[in-house]
Amino acid sequence: MTFNGEKTAMAVRAMLEALGFDPDAAELKETPARVADFWAERLAGYAMDPAEELRALPGELTPCPVILERVPFVSTCEHHLAPFSGFATIGYLPGAGGTVGLSKLVRLVQGFANRLQVQERMTHQIAEALATHLRADAWGVKLVAVHTCMSHRGVKTPDVPVSTMMLGGRWLAEPPAAFQAARAIYPETVF
Repeated sequence: MTFNGEKTAMAVRAMLEALGFDPDAAELKETPARVADFWAERLAGYAMDPAEELRALPGELTPCPVILERVPFVSTCEHHLAPFSGFATIGYLPGAGGTVGLSKLVRLVQGFANRLQVQERMTHQIAEALATHLRADAWGVKLVAVHTCMSHRGVKTPDVPVSTMMLGGRWLAEPPAAFQAARAIYPETVF
């Protein structure tokens, strides 16, 4: 994906005009450039390469489950360009691909979140990256998020968490507690 900041700023300026605002007004003059910068950052995940992020650490480690819980993320719904945010639980049981640094798992979540997304695809992309690049014996991904496209428009129903989950390998039969569907990991938060 190639991001064009100048075209984005021009589009924001045109949108402001279409909405009846004067983009040259003092309070809006810098808005098109600020919005373009915002979207450049929000869509930076397209540059993330899961294979690079999930390169194994050197050395032998005794395989044990590695699970990160409550990894915060913010993404953008591709249907309305509205944000959705929540927490990811991501984990794996090391296999042939070895182990990776914990921050790499966080970067993987953030990399897929910083794209135009739907939660279901994001869950699948993270799980597929763990399976493909780590060649893990087991893996799991659970995302719980609140979508502003549902809370701020349409049905206007706030604070309804949406859960998506994928498991693979040995965890299909016996998932760890962090991936059991009944477990509530979403905090009481008002968005």
